Amino acid sequence: MLRDLPVVKGKISDEDLKRGAFILIDKPLGWTSFDVVSRIRSVLRKRFDRKNIKVGHGGTLDPLATGLLIVAVGPATKKLASIQADDKEYEGIIRLGAVTPSYDLETEPQDFKPVDHLTEEAIRQAMQSMEGEQEQLPPVYSAVRKGGERLYEKARRGEEVKEIKARKIRVFKFEPLRIHPPELEFKAHVSKGTYIRTLAHDLGQKLGCGAYLASLRRTRSGDFHIGDAQSMDEWFQQNS
Repeated sequence: MLRDLPVVKGKISDEDLKRGAFILIDKPLGWTSFDVVSRIRSVLRKRFDRKNIKVGHGGTLDPLATGLLIVAVGPATKKLASIQADDKEYEGIIRLGAVTPSYDLETEPQDFKPVDHLTEEAIRQAMQSMEGEQEQLPPVYSAVRKGGERLYEKARRGEEVKEIKARKIRVFKFEPLRIHPPELEFKAHVSKGTYIRTLAHDLGQKLGCGAYLASLRRTRSGDFHIGDAQSMDEWFQQNS
């Protein structure tokens, strides 16, 4: 069981490394999930003077996203597959009236369209219609591998990416928190492997105006919540 292992908010001990532990990090904007893991591993290896300390994370967050990143150390890394399979919750902002190739702000908005005609009811209904089990195509700008290479590597070189395989996902809840076009604040509860960027893009297609993800924050993963997480700065101060 996951809860047999401690969630450490503070200084990691030698005992934590031996039995395994989780660290809940509030991933900062601009960092990759690998950046977080790499920095934590480096600090722990230096502090304990060991090269074989295992560190991993329980589900990738895009560099432009913030929020809950579950980091496992020591034997807890064996539990990561189970954590990655958990359902997750997010909050964020979708911008209506344009699209981007990456479905977020990694690339420039284009194909601008008016949104003044959109009603709150139309937006709510469109979001609700996207709930349930479905097949979802990952974005071209994603870490999905094809031919031994990640899709975003091909996309950034301007290469055309064909025959992306759809994934079976489930959207448990996709609802607005505040509607003030062109911005839409939302909350999403989804299964593993769901791309919120794709939800944003597909919502824009349903509404006929285009849309992209302007910001994203993971608030929950399984039994773990963002309220229990700490910033990278806090973690470094306690463990360096």
